[in-house]
Amino acid sequence: MEHRLPPSPIPDVIVCPHCDAAYKLARPAHGQRAVCVRCHTVLIAPRFKAGLQIIAVSIAVVILVIAATVFPFLTIRAAGASNSVSIIDAALAFSDGPLVVLSLSTAALIIFIPLLRVLLALYVLVPVVLDKMPARGSRQAFRLAEALRPWSMAEIFAIGVAVALVKITDLADVAFGAAFWIFALVVLLVVIQDRFMCRWTVWKSLDGLRK
Repeated sequence: MEHRLPPSPIPDVIVCPHCDAAYKLARPAHGQRAVCVRCHTVLIAPRFKAGLQIIAVSIAVVILVIAATVFPFLTIRAAGASNSVSIIDAALAFSDGPLVVLSLSTAALIIFIPLLRVLLALYVLVPVVLDKMPARGSRQAFRLAEALRPWSMAEIFAIGVAVALVKITDLADVAFGAAFWIFALVVLLVVIQDRFMCRWTVWKSLDGLRK
């Protein structure tokens, strides 16, 4: 009868998540980066007080996302008529009939998934920054946040809106609402958060605090 042993991690080796190239682990200094020579993926990028910066950005994103769903996103005027829509209205524009799945998926991709990723980041990072024990299920929460990263498409929505506005400016007067500028800021902050996030450092911190 076979007895299969669980795989044990190799502490002095790091593997590129994109091309699977393996390297001997050498942590760079703050401000420096360890980059895969094969596919140029950033493997380690520690930053001084990056945890506090990510938490501050995450809290700002949560507040701004909530505000963006409340204020008008666009106001369209044509033939003496005017209509204002919010981001939720735009996402759920086809919520009647067979396209309801498409509307709900759009709302999830541009609002709820980015918001969920930010909340998961806060759940994981706050105890780490405070040198407390990791929150219960923090490893699973961070793994879920990383798995949802390709499905967070707020920036894709912003590009799509820009393209659509170019096409309708000849047909109607379009005015940007407060939510438009708030959402543009949200997209920028999400990019900044992902740039500040060093995944290797987070995993290392979770393992160190657990031990």
